[in-house]
Amino acid sequence: MKWPNLKHLHYLVTLHQVQHFNKAAQQCHVSQSTLSTAIQNLEEQFGCQLLERDHKTFVFTPFGLELVARSKTLLNDVNELVDFAQTSGNWQAGKLKLGVIPTIAPFIFEGVITTVNSNFPELQLQLQEDTTENLLHQLTEGELDLLILALPMETPGCKQLVIGHDPFHLIAHSELVDTLPQPMDVSAMPKHSIFLLQKEHCMTGHAVSACGLQHSEQVSSLAASSLYTLVQLANSKLGFTFMPELAIENHILSTSQLVSMPAEDNAFREIGLVWRSGTTRVRLFRKLAELFSPLMPIPTIKK
Repeated sequence: MKWPNLKHLHYLVTLHQVQHFNKAAQQCHVSQSTLSTAIQNLEEQFGCQLLERDHKTFVFTPFGLELVARSKTLLNDVNELVDFAQTSGNWQAGKLKLGVIPTIAPFIFEGVITTVNSNFPELQLQLQEDTTENLLHQLTEGELDLLILALPMETPGCKQLVIGHDPFHLIAHSELVDTLPQPMDVSAMPKHSIFLLQKEHCMTGHAVSACGLQHSEQVSSLAASSLYTLVQLANSKLGFTFMPELAIENHILSTSQLVSMPAEDNAFREIGLVWRSGTTRVRLFRKLAELFSPLMPIPTIKK
């Protein structure tokens, strides 16, 4: 069988992403007829229908969906091959597109940039901050190379490497500390008095699991969009919150009257690197893990 055209596979993947022929053609910088012809050529070449068409609408066939998934992997590998060739095989050079979640990014970006520039001067670092769900999607689509996420987290088709532990702390206004139950018992705290982040932030799930907040009446219905908002809520004496040590070490409480106390049972979240299973850049990623680990409150990797 004649090998498929990589551009045609790219057109197919783009069409699946945008679900619109004209928009896909614009994104690929070709005419709509060129894109349509490419899809038809793939169908003829594989002898299988990729799309079920009905006037102006279409849906992907099961074979079409499988081909899209396999094409994404192939195109990611080709992109890495091109990067490899452009850097003459130098694993310490090229572009590195790194994604980090919002509850970690503000507290490590400076350290990450300094570390990469010092150790890999030929590496072009591109940073992206977004939610876990969006970052994982971009990683699997080949738009990002590496992620720094809070774990545990399911990452199908990807490898994980824990680089540090980040303990949780209970945060209270200095005037409210004496009102807390002793010994600390979350279930004995006032109802709706604990503020957490909105559900799209994975730290909420980790805090709920680690700090014993499942089905807790103590959790407020008011959810914050950032750690800085949680600080403002707690500083207004409206209630309490949980904060990762990474943020505390980076002075997030410095302009407040808030006090931090260890969470029950020394609760913590893990922080790790995540990359696609089929990548050829594992050597670089493992070296970065060694360099990034000291940026964590409790490093788990030694150089």
